[in-house]
Order: sequence, then structure tokens, then C-alpha cells
Amino acid sequence: MAGQQFQYDDSGNTFFYFLTSFVGLIVIPATYYLWPRDQNAEQLRLKSLRKVHGRCLWYCLLTALMNQNLGVSVCLCVSVSLDREYQEYNPYEVLGLDQGASVSEIKKQYRLLSLKFHPDKGGDEDLFMRIAKAHSALTNDESRQNWETYGNPDGPKATSFGIALPAWIVDSKNSMLVCILPVRFDPPVGTWWYRSIRYSGDQILINTTQLFMHFMYKTPNMNMKRLSMVLTAAFEFDPRSNKEATIRPTDNIQVPQLIRELGNINVKKKEPPFCYPYSLKARVLVLAHLARMEVSDDIEEDQRFVVRKSPALLQEMVNVGCQLTMMANSRGGFHAPRLVSIENCMKLTQMIVQGLQESKSPLLQLPHFEEEHLRYCVSKKYKVRSLQDLVSLKDSDRRSMLRFLGEEKYDEVMAVLASFPSITMDTKLQVLDDEDSNNITAGSIVTVTVTLTRKRMAVRVGGRKGWSEGGRQGDVSKTKAKVWQNKTKAAKKTKQSKKKKLTKKKPLPLPAAKAKQANGSVSGSTMYNPHLPPQEWEALQQSVQRRERALLETKSKVTHPVYSLYYPEEKHEWWWLYIADRKDQTLVSMPYHVCTLKDTEEVELKFPAPSKTGNYQYSVILRSDSYLGLDQIRPLKVRPYNSRVSVCIRN
Repeated sequence: MAGQQFQYDDSGNTFFYFLTSFVGLIVIPATYYLWPRDQNAEQLRLKSLRKVHGRCLWYCLLTALMNQNLGVSVCLCVSVSLDREYQEYNPYEVLGLDQGASVSEIKKQYRLLSLKFHPDKGGDEDLFMRIAKAHSALTNDESRQNWETYGNPDGPKATSFGIALPAWIVDSKNSMLVCILPVRFDPPVGTWWYRSIRYSGDQILINTTQLFMHFMYKTPNMNMKRLSMVLTAAFEFDPRSNKEATIRPTDNIQVPQLIRELGNINVKKKEPPFCYPYSLKARVLVLAHLARMEVSDDIEEDQRFVVRKSPALLQEMVNVGCQLTMMANSRGGFHAPRLVSIENCMKLTQMIVQGLQESKSPLLQLPHFEEEHLRYCVSKKYKVRSLQDLVSLKDSDRRSMLRFLGEEKYDEVMAVLASFPSITMDTKLQVLDDEDSNNITAGSIVTVTVTLTRKRMAVRVGGRKGWSEGGRQGDVSKTKAKVWQNKTKAAKKTKQSKKKKLTKKKPLPLPAAKAKQANGSVSGSTMYNPHLPPQEWEALQQSVQRRERALLETKSKVTHPVYSLYYPEEKHEWWWLYIADRKDQTLVSMPYHVCTLKDTEEVELKFPAPSKTGNYQYSVILRSDSYLGLDQIRPLKVRPYNSRVSVCIRN
């Protein structure tokens, strides 16, 4: 009985079959679930963004990627279709004869081919061996019998099992690789287990989180230079911990050259891990990105990788700062990070997304704006130093100031400026489960409900409304009296208007549903409180219903694409909202990461009321994680007296 043989695909021909099948098992289900129902949806979306975001780096990279997404699959299919090695053996085809040719024709054709392909005549030896084998199969009776019976002129051979893998994979020296392959390529088991022991819930390496916690505790007051060093020391940038990170041989030439161009970046500091090569390289690439310096093609991809990772890492630093603050508040005798350290993390996120240094003008976020153009804006005639100043200018003055752009570039700048967000922040204080929502007992939990409304800046282009650090200002002309009017008449009119407003405020009748609740029956999530006025009760019920709906629905984090000329990945507008004591440099409420603000979002911030008497000046702060110059600060004044606390919010 013939033995068995295993033939491995060392030439790599049948390996394409294996690779195509393996890729198909992953790509086909993933395509079914992830492919848009409308195949042209993504193309249409990108086309709609082209006018505003066409110059952005992320837009150019995304469109280029979409044009190449089918390249690998097409190459695999072509390679399989062209593979013709494993076909049925036919000696007539080898000799170039028709099926059923006579013996004389076979011998004549063999002589002609021998004169042409014999090795002594300079022909191919392998091809001549195939020709001789075909001639023998058709002229020798035994060889012909074997070919007709077994499909091989040499007769029956050992059973052959073809394996579409190279032989080195199953070699005894590489046995460990065979054991690892099922774990590495089995998504439900291997990938989950491997990542779960190394990454946190936010997909940050656990070692990186521990590193951030160590340095934020060690340096409570962290300036921007120190912060950039801690950020780039993350293990995500270390090739030993992350395979996406790379250290290239050309780094020994490119990195020192960038260091000389950047100047003083604390290269001589020997504190680990800041002195390690991976950390130094990442820090140089981040600083070069903020300076908008051109880098060589060798490390451009490395720079994009570092820049893409940085916002998520800075968000982790904010989370670590909040955890340390809560530990300090609960334990005591434990110094928490200063407010400036946490806010510097937020500012650095804005800087990285926009590719701008801290001291640069926010106007440089716009296209076609360069350093030499800023002198036209900050002149005594216009005094434009921010995006809000540029928006509030009259259209004629703005065109005159930006005449260096030209008509086409000016229209593009206006289109980009119109896409920037304009946030209205309305705050309202509530005390849940308290009869009087205006006065708060000491130690009770204060709830500040902040309603954020997002509009486009296009609403304000050419307008006459003013701007302030705390948000928008009202139209002053509506409240102030005319110059030629008598002050006493104006005062009388204001008093009369106040009286009219007071007379209009009549108590509303209690609804039937509310009356049932007052009698003891419960309908809804909250029982009626007879001490609350009907209007406050209605507002409370609406707030409860909104919270219930928010718990049931899952909002998408896809909000509005950010205009960023130098960020290599599409990013959406997110915000931080928190209450802080800027005098003591402490957090009053933990920052809430607003990731779902498309039009309107309601956020509740809670903090314990102060237990000692005095005046407390807090601030409700809204910060963008993508744009510079769009942050808002709203003062919040708290005055405790006689175990009660009076709260005042200035709009």
C-alpha cells in the first residue's frame, strides 16, 4: 500500500486560496454589518463637507483611503484566478498536439521540440524534462497505461495531501508560533483576553494610567512644558508596549535636527522616562506639530500616529486628575492636583487638534491666515484679536481689513468661520427633594442644570451683538433709554412695565392629574409637592421626564466635524463642563465630558453647599476640546447665612 505524503506550498501559489478564504471570513460579515445601507452615503457626506473642510488634512487622508479600500481584495482575487499550476496532467498539451494524434506525429513533434529546448542546445532543462515525459507517456505502452489509469505516466504514487501553508510554519523550530496562531487570530478569545489585561475601559494602557497618576500626584501644579513631557512619556509611544509605535534608524538623524530647530525642550533632563528615546521622539514630534513645522517623509507617519493618540491620552489625564481630587476630598491630608493642571490638559488638547502653540492667535485656526496677516487685524482701527471680534465686525469693515485675501479666499474664510460653533449656556439652580429651591441648607447637594444650545456662527456674521467671556450679551439698545428722553420718564416707563408684568403673573389652576397626586394617588415619577408653586412644579416635572428619556435613549457621539487644518483624523466637537473655585484653584464639581451636543443638551452638575458663612465666588466653565478661543465662563455666587445658603447666578 502506498504511503502518505504532505506537500507544503513553499512557492506560495495555493497560499492565496487560504489567505482569500481567511480574509473572506472576516471581511464579508464585517462588510455586511458596517457597510452603509446607502452605498453612496459616505461619498455624499464627504462631498457635502468639501466646501468647508476640503483643505483639512483629515479630509484629504480620508478621501485617499476610500479610493484604495478595495485594492487588497482585488489583488487576492486576481492572484487566485491566474494560478493554474494545479491542473490535470495532459501530455498532448505539453507537446502542443491535438488529442488523438498518431505515434508518427508525436515522434516528429518531439524531435522538433528537442532541437529547440534540449539543454545541449541552450534550452530550458525543466521544460525539456516535461517534453520527454510527455513523449514517453504517449509512445511507451506501460507509461501510456499508467497515465490513462492513474493520471500519471510514472504509475501510482503515495497519497498526497496539499496544505496551503509554507513548510516553515509547521517546522518543529516554530512550534510555539503554531500554538500562538489560534489565540492571536480568534477574536472572541485571544484578542479579548490579550487586551483586557493590558487596557483600561477607555482603551488606554493600564501602565500609562499609572504613569499619569504618579506624575500628577508628584507635580500638583503642572505647567504646559511639564505636561507635554508627561503626555509623551505614555507607553502607547513605546514600541515595547505598542506595536503601532516605531523607532526607525533614521531617527538618529531626523530627531536631533528637529531639536536644533525647536530650541530648548529639556533634552538634558535625565529623569526617566522623559530621557528614553521613545519619549524624546514623541515630545519632539508633538512640539513640531504645534509649531507647524514640516517634517521629513520618514517620520511624518510617526508624527500623525502621536498626534492621533494625544487627545485620548489627555482625556485620561483629566480623569486621573478628577480621581485624585475626589481622593483628596474624601481622605484629607492628600494634596489634589491644582485646577491649572487639569485645565492645561484641556488647553493642550485644543492646541494639538488645531496645531497651534499656546501663545498664538486663535485667528490662525482659519485658512489662509498667516503670522504676517495678524498686524492688519490688531491695528488700532479694528482691534480684532479673537474669532468673536471678527464675527462682530460689520461686513464692510471686515472686507476692508481682509482685503489681502482676495475675493475667493475671503469667501472660503467666511464659510469656515460660519461652521464654527456658537454656544449659548443657560444655567438654573435647583435643590431636589427640598421645599424651597432658592434657599439651600448647609451641606445639602446643590444641582446646577446647564442647558447648552449649539448654533452656527453664521447667525452672528454681520450682526451687531457683543461678546463677552461669559457668553453672549443682550442687545443693549433695547434696555437703555434714548439720549434725548427724560430720565424720569424713562424710569416711570420701566416701573409701569414691571407692574404690568407683575399683574400678568396669576396663579395657574392645578391640573386634574396634579390634583389626584395631591390627594394621595401617584401618577408619574414624582409626587406632587403642595409647597411648590404650579409653575415650578411644572418645570420640575419636565426636568424629570427629560432625565428619564435621556436614560432610555443612547445618543451618538457623532456631533459636528471639527475644522482642523493639521489634525490627521476626523474629529467631532466635544466639550468639558464643570464648576470651579478659581481663587482657591480647586474643582467644585467634576468635569462632565459633553460628547453628544448636536443642537441642545442638558447637563446637571452637583456639588455640596459650603458649611461656613461667607461669600463664595464660583465659576461655571465650558471648554472646547477642539477649538481655541471659544471657552465660556459664567460666575456663580454663593452666600451662606444662618445655616441657609443664598445662591446667585449672573447671566
